[in-house]
Amino acid sequence: MLLSNLDLLATAPGGVARLRELILTLAVQGKLVPQDPSDEPASGLLKKIRAEKDRLIAKGKIKRDKPLAEIAEEEKPFELPQGWEWVRLNSLLQKIGAGSTPLGGREVYVPSGVKFLRSQNVWDDGLRLDAVAYIKLATHAKMAGTVVVANDLLFNITGASIGRCAVVPSDFDEANVSQHVTIVRTALPALNAFLHKVLVSRHVQQAVMDVQVGVSREGLSIAKLGQFLIPLPPLAEQSRIVTRVEELMRLCDALEAKGQLAATAHAQLVSTLLATLTESETPAQLTDELSKNWHRIATHFDLLLDSPEAVDALEQTILQLAVRGLLVPQDPKDEPASALLKKIRAEKDKLIAEGKIKRDKPLPPIAEDQQPFALPSGWEWTQTGYMVNDSEAGWSPTCIGSPRRSGHWGVLKVSAVSWGAFDANANKELPADLAPRPEYEVQDGDFLLSRANTEELVARSVVVGTAEPKLMLSDKIIRLEVSSLMNRDFLNLCNNANHARVHYIANASGTSSSMKNVSREVVLRTPIPLPPLAEQSRIVTRVAQLRRLCADLRQRLSASQSTQAHLAQALVENVA
Repeated sequence: MLLSNLDLLATAPGGVARLRELILTLAVQGKLVPQDPSDEPASGLLKKIRAEKDRLIAKGKIKRDKPLAEIAEEEKPFELPQGWEWVRLNSLLQKIGAGSTPLGGREVYVPSGVKFLRSQNVWDDGLRLDAVAYIKLATHAKMAGTVVVANDLLFNITGASIGRCAVVPSDFDEANVSQHVTIVRTALPALNAFLHKVLVSRHVQQAVMDVQVGVSREGLSIAKLGQFLIPLPPLAEQSRIVTRVEELMRLCDALEAKGQLAATAHAQLVSTLLATLTESETPAQLTDELSKNWHRIATHFDLLLDSPEAVDALEQTILQLAVRGLLVPQDPKDEPASALLKKIRAEKDKLIAEGKIKRDKPLPPIAEDQQPFALPSGWEWTQTGYMVNDSEAGWSPTCIGSPRRSGHWGVLKVSAVSWGAFDANANKELPADLAPRPEYEVQDGDFLLSRANTEELVARSVVVGTAEPKLMLSDKIIRLEVSSLMNRDFLNLCNNANHARVHYIANASGTSSSMKNVSREVVLRTPIPLPPLAEQSRIVTRVAQLRRLCADLRQRLSASQSTQAHLAQALVENVA
């Protein structure tokens, strides 16, 4: 049943990870390969392990181990096949012990020398040495008890990576380990491969979670680790299990790669097909080429839009169609944008004459070769500065981290305007000893833009619907006073469209993509494809309708993926 449902497991969210977990669970329970009655039982293997440990004790290479507590029946988590034995981990080992970090911490690390392994180097699939630290030979000599050798098992006992376990390769030279890593050295190297499968299986990983201690960091004591119960099969069966696990893990790798390849190919297909919608040079082609391309996509809608990322791409395409004049037909009776620009200019001059706003500085015109795309008849290329009468940034007092309480003042964080809708909850409370500045209070209908953010989100804008009381702008948010003759929702669409993103990324300051800044001048120079006012309203209405459809698609996809994940989980649990 499992093999016949691999497609479901491979495509379900987290399905391949569940399949890997199931394989290990079946392996340690003795359900992955058949037992062979001719195998020497685990009881015989335990005698050999005891004999080897006694030999090492007699030679003075290890200390005599303390007697281990008997394993009570109620401790055993599941029933084992004939010939298997429950044992405590310590009974299989000649050494178990954590490392130590030399005095001085990072300051003792050197460019080359003896490898010093930390928890970030230990992974279930092996050691990762690309960022390994080194210590001096003299430091290494003082840490004889923490030396790692070939074929050791390393097990992380603290931190976020607790429970990760790696087998040290057979061709490994030498290293030391930090106090966050435990050396698990078996009495017989032949035990290593199977023991590693047990240590990374759900059986041991759950035990790690059950016994961890520590307030600030998860921790597992060596004493508790040594008491873990290990299901021990005959040595010959261990070898068969390891071989089968590795075969099935390669199958998981292939399923994962296939899924990633399919996802990449699917994303490319979606991107390519959606791009055809915005390739039409002018709306004259709206009823011909564009409609053909849209029909091609609509025919395979269910296959193309089967992921949240694909719906995101569709929504961005809708935005591109909107600002290019390709989403709704033009009406020759509409007053052209050139006339609208004259009216906006006249309104601004009147406000200047009345002393209500300052005279604006002339903006450099957008040359024809700088225009991002061709516009329909009746449209004009302009800039944000021509659409707004004034702009201001807010205030940046030192605030406490929690959102404001009812009746208290809060200062907006940039996340309040980062994701396409105003988030009034993204604020920090103003301390009681600071007087608020009501002139920065957010008002209904405000056009807000984040002047500082990540490269992806910098200069994102929102139009506030109904503003909550007692919220102030921060100095990282600009409020633009949009002309009363302009549809501010359409200006918002333009500001968040791809051509504006290109403008902001090209002109933002900052040395890394983690934080960028745009000046008010850069904002005012943003190119705007301006349609007649009546068409602006039609475009905004149509975009809102289509965005509601996109939201519905996301909701359905989420429900579908949740159902698929539950089915995959049920399948795994049924097999186990």
